[in-house]
Amino acid sequence: MDVPVPPRNRRGMRTGFTTGTNAAAAARAATIALFTGAWPETVTVTLPTGETTTMIPLERRLTADAAFCCMRKDGGDDPDVTHGALICATVRRTPEPGLRLDGGPGVGRVTLPGLGLPVGEAAINPVPRRQITENVLAALGEVTAVGPAILERSGLEVIISVPDGERLAQKTLNPRLGIIGGISILGTSGKVYPYSTAAWRHSVVQAVQLAAYHSPERVVLATGARSEQYAMRLFPELPELAFVEISVFTGAALRACVIHGVREAILVAMISRIIKTAQGRMVTHVAGNPVDFAFLAGVCREVGASPELIAATETANTGRHFLELCQARGEMAPLERLTAMALEQIERFVQRWNAPLRLEAILVDFDGAVLARKRAEGGP
Repeated sequence: MDVPVPPRNRRGMRTGFTTGTNAAAAARAATIALFTGAWPETVTVTLPTGETTTMIPLERRLTADAAFCCMRKDGGDDPDVTHGALICATVRRTPEPGLRLDGGPGVGRVTLPGLGLPVGEAAINPVPRRQITENVLAALGEVTAVGPAILERSGLEVIISVPDGERLAQKTLNPRLGIIGGISILGTSGKVYPYSTAAWRHSVVQAVQLAAYHSPERVVLATGARSEQYAMRLFPELPELAFVEISVFTGAALRACVIHGVREAILVAMISRIIKTAQGRMVTHVAGNPVDFAFLAGVCREVGASPELIAATETANTGRHFLELCQARGEMAPLERLTAMALEQIERFVQRWNAPLRLEAILVDFDGAVLARKRAEGGP
């Protein structure tokens, strides 16, 4: 029996569950089957928050020494690439006492230091590791007379796998992070909230962590793939790992810089992201975050732009259109002011942690030319 996953609603609010919760549920169900000889129709899994949810085991196989099953990941209305994927666990008896957890096919391997996981280890993050372990131990308490104490005499090996994980990983930041061969098993609350893009944000935070490890003096935060390419041209002396494509997660990336002790963070962005950052938007989704042309017209007035540019700005179509209007008239003062305002906003955002983080904001055009560059000394 398979479990159909409801289609995602782009405007919906349905909560889903993380890869970590699915892995824990699969491991718990497999443990129950291994020790009872029968598969439960459903399994109740405990989340890191202490809440529980019930899932249905799929793809079940059972022998005397091992049990294998999968869960179909339902990410709710969040647009994560693992929505609908099978997350599987094999629980196998071993002669060595204790409980061992590892990743199998489709779960990535860490190849670079700086991610908080040892090089060579499966990319199963710390909270999901605890969640999987605790659910296996809880299952032992349910189905054996001595509970987890049984592991003092003989052991269990838990292998998490994702049949389509290697392909799915190509749609994530894992290859760039040095996580090779599959996806990461993630989740801090156990839940995936609608359009929180939690896994995406987590990958950005991980990338900053890795950058901080390899380039603690200076990390470059680029808002997109092209911005990152242009940033690499601006700072050829920096290692590739110093550059992070942060997408819409400006605030999360800056906070990660503070947490991991980065000394200088440089934001490299194109016009639309500079505009939104100048308005204090630290998550810059296009949905719900349209360019505010009244705001731009106000900036033009502030810097003494021509009446023609102000009028044209009020009826502009896009951020790029506004940029073209400025360039066509040779009026660059609004772009300088917007970049300065973006810097002021990220400074204000970082100041809440009283961290000695130096900041710079750079506006580039669509060919990579620097249009404005503002730098300030951060810190208390």
